[in-house]
Amino acid sequence: MKGPTGGRREARDGAGEPVGRDAADPAGWGAMTTVAGEFRLRPVRLPADLGLLTRWMNDPEVAAFWELAGPAAVTERHLRTQLDGDGRSLPCLGLLDDTPMSYWEVYRADLDPLAAHYPARPHDTGVHLLLGPADSRGRGVGATLLAALADRLLRERPRCQRVVAEPDLRNRRSVRAFRRAGFRLAAELDLPDKRAALMVRDRTPHPA
Repeated sequence: MKGPTGGRREARDGAGEPVGRDAADPAGWGAMTTVAGEFRLRPVRLPADLGLLTRWMNDPEVAAFWELAGPAAVTERHLRTQLDGDGRSLPCLGLLDDTPMSYWEVYRADLDPLAAHYPARPHDTGVHLLLGPADSRGRGVGATLLAALADRLLRERPRCQRVVAEPDLRNRRSVRAFRRAGFRLAAELDLPDKRAALMVRDRTPHPA
């Protein structure tokens, strides 16, 4: 489900707690060491990152599932919704050995429209991932980075018990990457824009 609700004003969750208190900024966590290299996130910067992200969104392989192809204004509107929002979603650029190569959204899934489609739990954290350069795909890099980020999310957000994602079921490469990163297929969801695989990475191992 594209476009998790918003980015920067002080929002409160169902318990009355500021969203930002749980949405610790991943950019402050430093580098994550992986077999693919040193991986880190930094918040998207506009207008500096707009050209790069627009090119990625217009790659046919990406556009088939993100549905954000078009002029830069389309990409900018998607990013501004989060950057100017209330803190529950953070759009980030992923850097591998300091080279930009991916786009991420880290968001409070329990406060997102997604929560109407699955049994959300308080502080569920959602992730969206886009690998930009074509040579980053199909080599297991996505699974490696997903595993590293999920581990870090569960460590940095003690109230979060699950990391969730909802890739398009047709995107077999994405679903496979989540599985390799330790996520399980919990359900299939009929979302407004797609049939999705609900992928879940539990803090406590799920019974087989």
